[in-house]
Amino acid sequence: MRKILIFAEYAFTVLALFIYTGAILTLILSGGALQHDHTEYDGSFNRIIFSSIYIVTYLLLILRWKKTLYILSKGISFYPIFIMAALSIIWSAEPSTTLKNSFTLINSSVFGMYFASRYSLKQQIHLLAWTFGIVIVSSFIFAIALPKYGIQSDLGSTTWRGVFTHKNGLGGRMVISSIVFFILGYENKRHRWRWLFWTGFSLSILLLLLSGSASSLLILFTIMLAFFLFQVWRWPYEFMIPTLVTIATVSQILYFLLSNGADVVFAAIGKDATLTGRTQLWPLVMDMIWKRPWFGYGYGGFWQGWNGESAYIWLNVGFPANHAHNGYLTICLDLGFFGLALFFLGFWRSYLQGLTWVRLSKTAFDIWPLLYMTYIILASLTESALLESNSFNWIMYVAVCLSVKMTNEIKRKSYSIY
Repeated sequence: MRKILIFAEYAFTVLALFIYTGAILTLILSGGALQHDHTEYDGSFNRIIFSSIYIVTYLLLILRWKKTLYILSKGISFYPIFIMAALSIIWSAEPSTTLKNSFTLINSSVFGMYFASRYSLKQQIHLLAWTFGIVIVSSFIFAIALPKYGIQSDLGSTTWRGVFTHKNGLGGRMVISSIVFFILGYENKRHRWRWLFWTGFSLSILLLLLSGSASSLLILFTIMLAFFLFQVWRWPYEFMIPTLVTIATVSQILYFLLSNGADVVFAAIGKDATLTGRTQLWPLVMDMIWKRPWFGYGYGGFWQGWNGESAYIWLNVGFPANHAHNGYLTICLDLGFFGLALFFLGFWRSYLQGLTWVRLSKTAFDIWPLLYMTYIILASLTESALLESNSFNWIMYVAVCLSVKMTNEIKRKSYSIY
């Protein structure tokens, strides 16, 4: 009976992770609508699904209430931004939206807390592998058997989007999938199922290429370099410091060369210098940020189409933007520079703890939190899914930050014994 309950909990976790990735549900409910299609659909089914996840998550946390209290004590760095998001209803341009979004932000973050408290880093990686394995298989099925849903044909190009509403959704998820399967393959060199891990890695790369998401491909390349850079961080100081200095010097030279040949680089990866209109959008967003610089328009209160402050941007940018295409600008719109400062204070604290943990540990699994936090920082340069409710990016960010805090605490206690 106990094994059945454990299996059921694992199945729930994988299913919840799959839903949080944004796979299938919205794509099906929207009838396979393309990005430029303004399709309205009944979101009640989505709300029922997410509410069910919230309820089960709270029940599981209550069953392990002692561990829940412990993990709550480690999440102090997250609380200020949660509190600010909830309190922003006071000054929000759209109080009802702020109330709904802050409620879902807190509840979806609780799943991240559950994931960190229930599973070790190794278990988290394996559960993510199951999740992305399902995403990969489903994406191939949708693209081949249901091209209306799995293929994106707009803006003069045809690319794969798999089980997501946009090709960038598939590209972004395949970056994380590639990292997960790479870690498993790298760490399990002699495992009998290692071929399965490398197959997952290869298929993730294939889907990433089929999505045509150049930014995701660039991010993956950077993350893979970061993985080996974090390995250098474990070396003895007499080898580590000269190596890091050399890498930093080479990086500066490459940055100088790339920044001076930006047009050539963009052309080589099939992108225009405006980043598909983002550089035209961002100055307009900054104009609106400076109107409410410190506390913003309330969490989720800005983008209300023609009925809100976003009408200024719609009028001037030439297309109906629904987000800033930049996670940091989105936080500034929602919670101002004060909210952005709160986010970075929590982020850098967790990142430094992650560096400390990597230095003390030996396995590839222990590098996962740093890799994911690096991914979040890079992905947020062109996408808005940072401080977003019911967002896979956010719940995994919460999970890896709390995992780092817990593992560091365990390590300190083990040192104190000796």
